[in-house]
Amino acid sequence: MQDASDNPPMPAASPAPPLAGLTLVATPIGNLDDISPRALTALRGADAVLCEDTRVTSRLLARHGISITLWPLHDHNEEAQIPGLLARLGQGARLALVSDAGTPLVSDPGFRLVRAVIAAGLPLHAVPGPNAAVTALTLSGLPPHPFLFLGFLPARPAARDAELARIKAMEQAGLAATLIFYEAPQRVAETLAALAVALGATRPAALARELTKRFEETRRGTLAELAASALSDPPRGEVVLLAGPASPEAQGQASLDDALRAAMADMSLRDAAAAVALGHGLPRRSVYARALELAALQKPAPE
Repeated sequence: MQDASDNPPMPAASPAPPLAGLTLVATPIGNLDDISPRALTALRGADAVLCEDTRVTSRLLARHGISITLWPLHDHNEEAQIPGLLARLGQGARLALVSDAGTPLVSDPGFRLVRAVIAAGLPLHAVPGPNAAVTALTLSGLPPHPFLFLGFLPARPAARDAELARIKAMEQAGLAATLIFYEAPQRVAETLAALAVALGATRPAALARELTKRFEETRRGTLAELAASALSDPPRGEVVLLAGPASPEAQGQASLDDALRAAMADMSLRDAAAAVALGHGLPRRSVYARALELAALQKPAPE
């Protein structure tokens, strides 16, 4: 019988040194200890780190004893920075790209730079890690796959409602996936109310906030229940909203807008909104607001 001492354990492999090119490095979404050895190696070995906000990234680097040049890269300067960055990469530079939190490009800057790097045939690498959308999905209790990540909805109500109508049309065409949104805390209650109107007040949903931080919280319930909760107890911090898949019965049903248009053909706007709100189990005020929008759209344009 062979003695175990004849096969001593292999030493842990040290992280490979950073490669030339652009490396996308995922960073913590809250807890600064949620960063991998590979990510730290990539950051330490980079010639410079591209980041959304140098103040945010400098705190992360200081936590891990890293001192390196930081270059801001955000929505307002990304296009202008690309030619100079491509030139540096073409000379063999090692650049790391991070967002303020999580995986780069996911509702964060960097997509245009990545496309330019690919088009130029320059090296591109990624160090995977934390992601708020996927973390919230695992905590939600909603079906984990398929899921559809939709980022931030438009801030303006008209544009937001148009996007929700597009999503509803996709569901009526057969889409059945858990929907994931990011949202600013001050707009959460309004957005949940809009989701309840567009997707159905009884749709199972979840709200996750402050993920991996001290006050992490996941609220679960229907869209209507979470909207009411957000009004009475406004959530703070970074928020992820999730809505469960449309039920088979809901797919192909007439949309709220269709119901409102049909009711408004035979009733006053106020009565039509009240009837549809009652029939769909939705807040009368939200349905009435949507009826006003539809009525405005139906008005003939002035000659």
